Amino acid sequence: MSRITRRLLGNTRFYAPWKALAQYPDYWWWIVRGKPVHPPHRFKQKTVLDYARRFSLRTLVEAGTYYGEMVHATLAAFDQIYTIELDHRLAALARRRFMKSPQVHVFEGDSQEMIPKILEEVNHPSLFWLDAGYYGWDQQMGDRGRLTSELRAILSHAIPGHVILMDDAHGLSGRNGAPTFAELKMGIEGEFPGRKVDVAYNIVRICGS
Repeated sequence: MSRITRRLLGNTRFYAPWKALAQYPDYWWWIVRGKPVHPPHRFKQKTVLDYARRFSLRTLVEAGTYYGEMVHATLAAFDQIYTIELDHRLAALARRRFMKSPQVHVFEGDSQEMIPKILEEVNHPSLFWLDAGYYGWDQQMGDRGRLTSELRAILSHAIPGHVILMDDAHGLSGRNGAPTFAELKMGIEGEFPGRKVDVAYNIVRICGS
């Protein structure tokens, strides 16, 4: 499917259900291939739900709504979902898609600016679903300040116990302005004692030790 065709279909009400259905064959094909490094979105959804259950978290904060696949897959698991989308078209689509779901709050803008604002509304431990790819998205020079503006804002928040999952860990490569995973791990565990940072299936996991 070409990018133009995908964009045209993305503006219709059929695209989101089609993408949701396509996740299942992708997931089983990934398992058949022996679970290679980059997991399908269905596995990422399962990871978010697993950590929500494990730490009894009822609020999700997501950076990067895209077509709302994560929000849709986790609606029943969270009392509140805050999702951030930079692209105006995608943010508008998400607002239309979830207009009948009052627990979903769509924020349009840069996650560096939106996450601190959302934290002002959060009054209990929450699960954060971020994207390491933003450190150097599309091979462009990334902003190393995201470590201080996003992660530090969450980890130093007055409410303890937030859990962070960060997708696309391969983006932490040291290229295009990104830190390496080792630098990220050392920085967080050094500045925030009691926090443990590890990575599995291309997802960074930051939680209490």
